[in-house]
Amino acid sequence: MPQTARLATTSTSVPKPSLQTGAEQLERYLPQLKGRRAGLVVNQTSRLGRSHLVDTLLTQGIQVKTIFAPEHGFRGDADAGATIHDGLDARTKLPVLSLYGANKKPSKEQLAAVDIVVFDIQDVGTRFYTYISTLHYVMEACAENRKPLLVLDRPNPNGWYVDGPIREAGLESFVGLDPLPIVHGLTVGELARMINGEKWLPNGAQCPLTVIPMQGYTHATRYSLPVRPSPNLPNDRAIALYPSLCLFEGTDVSVGRGTDTPFQLLGSPTQPSTRPYRFTPQPTAGAAKPMHVNVPCYGQDLTKPQAGEKPGFTLAYVLNYYQQSTAKDKFFNNFFERLAGTKALRGQIEAGKSEQEIRQSWEPGLSQFKQARKKYLLYTDF
Repeated sequence: MPQTARLATTSTSVPKPSLQTGAEQLERYLPQLKGRRAGLVVNQTSRLGRSHLVDTLLTQGIQVKTIFAPEHGFRGDADAGATIHDGLDARTKLPVLSLYGANKKPSKEQLAAVDIVVFDIQDVGTRFYTYISTLHYVMEACAENRKPLLVLDRPNPNGWYVDGPIREAGLESFVGLDPLPIVHGLTVGELARMINGEKWLPNGAQCPLTVIPMQGYTHATRYSLPVRPSPNLPNDRAIALYPSLCLFEGTDVSVGRGTDTPFQLLGSPTQPSTRPYRFTPQPTAGAAKPMHVNVPCYGQDLTKPQAGEKPGFTLAYVLNYYQQSTAKDKFFNNFFERLAGTKALRGQIEAGKSEQEIRQSWEPGLSQFKQARKKYLLYTDF
């Protein structure tokens, strides 16, 4: 069964930050790493203040053998969907093995060199953000090879609510491995516990799991990420809009990749030119080949909250842009169902269903998930 490290007490008079991530509590997990060969699943978000986890562990004398890199790479600067290649970290000279290239799951041979795996990556709380798919595959590999997994927990910036349709059977993909709603309301540590507890790994296998929980965190905590989690989520506004806007990646509407404000713009050449905002995507770092490159897109600037906007996930944007499209037969692409996690949503939008009507269709599954989720929470709920 999943294990959770016990909260530590301290007698030091030096005040600690009001919120401490799992990684920042060295005293709670260094004893588990001493004398063991460690493989680290990390990226640019794996930081303790100004230090990277890799550098900190090396300074502490931990034998780091391998770095496993997720989508966007170890340094977090690769395009979405870009193949990540194996390599050597220039600073530490450690081998960097890709989990977003030829294989997305650590192989038996790759794990043979380590005694324990550490996962420390900042997530944003949505089913289609692929770091949790990497977590799933790492858990699967650890279960198969009897390697313990240590998850250093971090806040979920969208962890204050749960919403959206549950991923249906038959739509499993790297943007939806587990039967989660679009916004799952779990930290990575809690999700790892749920994957184990609900037996979502193949054949009901369970990973030898320990989670180092945060201190000072609740699901009502609003958290501003100190490091962008991926190239196209540059700030709090983009992260808040991401659950609603990512569905557009399955349509002909640009979310602003190729601009300075990705996931804060909407627009397409097939939208009316009377839309209030116009932008033209250009190749940029993290978006070398953006949708509609060099083509004017008509839409909205969402960098600031809109009049009447409510926080959280909404279908309002997708419904509006489909209704206003001048080429409805080209609005959706084959990726939409994978992102939505359901085959029904496209038909509901095309049929002119309201958001309230659509929400009613996924409510039974969402209610069941919310009930199951409670068993795996490590923090006070919202």
